[in-house]
Amino acid sequence: MTTDDTTRVPDEAWDAKVKAILKAELKRKGVTYAQLVDKLAAVGVKETEPNIRNKIARGKFTAVFMMQVLTAIGAKEVRLD
Repeated sequence: MTTDDTTRVPDEAWDAKVKAILKAELKRKGVTYAQLVDKLAAVGVKETEPNIRNKIARGKFTAVFMMQVLTAIGAKEVRLD
């Protein structure tokens, strides 16, 4: 990214991108939000299904949460496109 405002990517675009990436990985692994609650609990992360649904729907979550989810579902690679 550059600091030139004419080429600046809006935050909403980044939110949509990370949301799409995480949803795609969940779909690839065939993991529902309900199943994700259990998988996260297995790696020591307490989340509720509504909380997960809201975080992902907004596309606003920490890198830590994303790594916890990817670890919990056994993702070894992430597709960025």
